[in-house]
Amino acid sequence: MVNELNDGNRRLSFFKRIDKGKYVLLMFLPCLVYYILFQYAPMLGIVISFKNYNLVKGIWSSDWVGLKYYIMFLQDPGSLNLIKNTFLLGFYSLLFGFAPPILLALLLNEVKNALFKRFVQTVSYLPHFISNVVVVGMIVTFLSPSGGLINDIIQSLGFQPINFMMEPGLFRTIYVTSGVWQSFGWGSIIYLAALSAIDPTLYEAAEMDGATRWRKMWHVTLPGIAPAIVTLLILSVGNITQVGFEKVFLLTNPINLKTADILSTNVYKMGLIGGQYSYASAVGLFASIISLVFLIGTNYMSRKITQTSLW
Repeated sequence: MVNELNDGNRRLSFFKRIDKGKYVLLMFLPCLVYYILFQYAPMLGIVISFKNYNLVKGIWSSDWVGLKYYIMFLQDPGSLNLIKNTFLLGFYSLLFGFAPPILLALLLNEVKNALFKRFVQTVSYLPHFISNVVVVGMIVTFLSPSGGLINDIIQSLGFQPINFMMEPGLFRTIYVTSGVWQSFGWGSIIYLAALSAIDPTLYEAAEMDGATRWRKMWHVTLPGIAPAIVTLLILSVGNITQVGFEKVFLLTNPINLKTADILSTNVYKMGLIGGQYSYASAVGLFASIISLVFLIGTNYMSRKITQTSLW
């Protein structure tokens, strides 16, 4: 009888919480529907990576082949280069792109002029909203060997112009640099939000103890946003092999293909162009499994070292 009363009270409490947060839940509903329809439901399609998918037979009637396409990919002489290119692009993007949003947020936090602060924020956010097609067009124009701004500067210094887009060794530099420019302003928003949650009395106490601005930043600001930094680092490491397709594809040409060809462009070529849907699905799932391993490993290490983790 007591257990039944407790269960009834828990159910009543649950429905009270639902009623109390109904407007927040309604705001969250479109996001939930989006992820169900476009993120979780399509996961059923990964079954074709274990089948010899035939458009006429359909997914469920196609012949089961097990790990055939995974073995094909791993035995392909070019697969190692694809994995290396994908990993290096993701790693360099993380290495050079993770810190700038933090630095920008810390600098903006020190700015007292509200008008100047809003101006810097607006200017730094804008690249995030520029289409990758436009960004690549800007890159090609600025780096053009004839009339490009960068080469004009190089020539004015007495050097010969460089055809940047035809240099395989420069592809990663171009991709990562442009990526940092696009994302560092937008990425600072989360850190600015974390900074706003720091108790102002901590700064007052530090100032009374004679702490300089640098000391306050080191001993109050950074510890205050450390959980946000660690959480975003875990997510970033988990996405290290999920390099975006569009920008890489637009920057790729036959000359720089050796360093520009990655897993997502290979999926596009093999799947949509070549019609090898099962093979392309296997490659895509392989990349996702690597990301999952990185995510779990980083989360485990973070929990052991910093006591901060996603779960």
